[in-house]
Amino acid sequence: MTAPNFDAQERRDPAQREAALMAALSNHVAHAQASAPAQAERLRGVDARAITSRQALAQLPVLRKSELLEAQQAQRGVEPFAGFSASGWRGLKTPRRARRVFQSPGPLYEPQGQDLDFFRMARAMHAAGFVDGDLIHNGFSYHLTPAGMMMEGGAFTLGCSVFPGGVGNTELQLAAMADLRPHGFAGTPSFLKILLEAAQAKAQTLSVTKALFSGEAFPPSLRDWMRERGVEGYQCYATADVGLIAYETSAREGLVLDEDVIVEIVRPGTGDPVPEGEIGEVVVTALDADYPLIRFGTGDLSAVLPGHCPTGRTNTRIRGWLGRADQTTKIRGMFVHPGQVAEVARRHPGVGRVRLVVEGTIGDERMVLHAETAATSSQLAEQMVASVRDVTKLRGEVNLVAPGSLAADGKVIDDQRSYK
Repeated sequence: MTAPNFDAQERRDPAQREAALMAALSNHVAHAQASAPAQAERLRGVDARAITSRQALAQLPVLRKSELLEAQQAQRGVEPFAGFSASGWRGLKTPRRARRVFQSPGPLYEPQGQDLDFFRMARAMHAAGFVDGDLIHNGFSYHLTPAGMMMEGGAFTLGCSVFPGGVGNTELQLAAMADLRPHGFAGTPSFLKILLEAAQAKAQTLSVTKALFSGEAFPPSLRDWMRERGVEGYQCYATADVGLIAYETSAREGLVLDEDVIVEIVRPGTGDPVPEGEIGEVVVTALDADYPLIRFGTGDLSAVLPGHCPTGRTNTRIRGWLGRADQTTKIRGMFVHPGQVAEVARRHPGVGRVRLVVEGTIGDERMVLHAETAATSSQLAEQMVASVRDVTKLRGEVNLVAPGSLAADGKVIDDQRSYK
């Protein structure tokens, strides 16, 4: 099989790429409305022809995994994907046929379409140095969840062969590696570390020289540890819902966005894009006809890196995984969500970035909303105190601060309580 030539797309003029993405976006919204009943309901009244810019996209609602889970739970045994998928099987009113169906924790069911590299992992594997003819030891699970199949589809697209190792069974996997001499590894960095340490204990030298990791953090210290043992490891950011989002290159400067996704960084609890460089939640629109998720909130925090990758790739870069956006906190028996904090701010024009700080100890906590505004006044503070009580059903204080006083780190709720 001839491996795809990614250079043409990856090195496009950014304006050309943006124009192509925005043109595809309008068609994608129209397809979702026509082929996925739940999306048609969520996007009722939206003129797909008008969704041709990021500004227009930002007006559409963010779809969260919790919403998908609740919808599927409400339709158990009737419509497995709750109307969000355009692919399925006989008996489901879908125009396309699913190749596989996966179950993620929840349980949450996800379809895989007919494309060999449905999750678009080949691009990340190519950047990690995998080439036609390589044998890849796949250390991701093939059971229930899609991780193993995600990597396998990318490897097949590049012309690689795959050993489906899965997870666990360290001794058996080491024996297979000794017999087959694979060139590369795909899986979590922690599992390859286990294999390398077990091999060292047996005086066995692994043949693996390159690896693509996902599902866990891959800090520079572990990258250096792998390199000392002859393995050059790269990481990618992907989810079962939208596939590949971004991938690492040899430049080691953040992660480059995949060519077939539109990524926004929004303020947690809202759908509002943040200024470039500010930390926020990663929201993804994947241009996938089988599972047309539009503005899918990953719940992960990241930020845009300025400039382009030194490798010549011209797509936007992000800093990688910087934590979770879901900062929901239980205070005095009540859950407080980032969206509620954002709602308090929305009720008061002129208020910018806000942060709810919870101090004290469990059962004796103090809740203070810090809000940036140029118009500091006791009247505004009193009004915001009332809004906090109205929205959260809890009493709290308000501290008005000057614009730019709060860190742009994506944190909306800061739980500083002592749990002793």
